[in-house]
Amino acid sequence: MPASIPHRAWPLSAEEGQLDLVSFQRIADLVLAQTGIKLPADGRLMVESRLRRRVRERGYARFADYCAELFSAEGLQAEWRYLIDGVTTNTTDFFREPAHFEYLGQVIIPALLEGRRGEPRPLLKFWSAASSNGAEAYSIAMLLSDLTTPRAPFRFAVLGTDICTAVLEQARRAIYPARALDSVPSSLRTRHVFYHSHPAAFDEARIAPAVREHVQFEELNLMDDTYPFDRDVDVIFLRNVLIYFEKANQRAVVQRLCSHLRPGGFLLLGHAESMLGNAARLHQVAPAVFRKV
Repeated sequence: MPASIPHRAWPLSAEEGQLDLVSFQRIADLVLAQTGIKLPADGRLMVESRLRRRVRERGYARFADYCAELFSAEGLQAEWRYLIDGVTTNTTDFFREPAHFEYLGQVIIPALLEGRRGEPRPLLKFWSAASSNGAEAYSIAMLLSDLTTPRAPFRFAVLGTDICTAVLEQARRAIYPARALDSVPSSLRTRHVFYHSHPAAFDEARIAPAVREHVQFEELNLMDDTYPFDRDVDVIFLRNVLIYFEKANQRAVVQRLCSHLRPGGFLLLGHAESMLGNAARLHQVAPAVFRKV
């Protein structure tokens, strides 16, 4: 905290609490260059609102003073994670777009097991490439936990990656508001979700350990030139994140992720992004579902 600027616990005034347009544009350009995420032109108030708490935490009296630190080399290095946590959008739900999970259970898993039937207990690898708070990764793991049977035994591992460290911390804790689990099918919720019995925590729920043990989370910037993960992944979920990227970056990210798919692996995109699967020369097998040949 700068020694010359005392910490202020009270709200900033209207003038002090304003992120000017020039500083917003510098932040937007920086975020675009480093992450591929394009902030909306009218997003100044959103960024201002999300960063206001950090401005107070750093003890600055004005947004301008905080931005002066942010745009310095040392300040940017220190504040980068807080900036990304503040400006990224992390909207997700358990079993979002249920048709994809139905297709996963009814078509994709049988197809993968058929292709690996020479192995006694094949290891299937799944990647939630914009995992946010972990809802998607745990949805995959809950479904897979119920699909493993003595007649169709297989092992599975789920990787969740995101650029936002705050949501990754929540994902690793695996504790959610109880209402957030309402979208989990009741049969899965009964077996794989624990609800707190203590009255003070009745509105929280946690993913069962037997599910959590199959899932790990790592920080990843999709704009990195390479990804330090396996190249024999069976299924990659990349849904509703590329809409925030410019077209050239969209194509580059899809190409990099596809290089991590094994032949016959599947890529699931958001419905608004499905044209990118065709651009990557994948074979479309269902709405927004593509297979690598």
